[in-house]
Amino acid sequence: MKTIFASMIILASCALSVNAHAAGKVDAGKAAADKFNCASCHGKDYNTPIDPSYPKLAGQHRDYLEQALVAYQRGGDGANGRGNAIMGAQAKPLSRQDIQNIAAYLHSLPGNLVLRK
Repeated sequence: MKTIFASMIILASCALSVNAHAAGKVDAGKAAADKFNCASCHGKDYNTPIDPSYPKLAGQHRDYLEQALVAYQRGGDGANGRGNAIMGAQAKPLSRQDIQNIAAYLHSLPGNLVLRK
């Protein structure tokens, strides 16, 4: 019984570490956001964009950010795509890992995201 319990704990630990890796790395996300100059439009704290029509990204949901960046890569012509010339050009060179890392980083930042109920 102890062996089964110990095995279950080891499997759970492995699953958690795989999920954490798949979710992206915050430090790598910060480096990627700096590399691709995301702050130039979304503000240095990602909470004060240079234009009020640009979204605040700090504290945004990680899965939403990932989906949005992938949609910008697809463009406005394809299914589930987003058409925006600036973001399309910014998102094109991102790898899947870059997207996961950037989303993890932006999600980790304190923000004033308001959710409606």
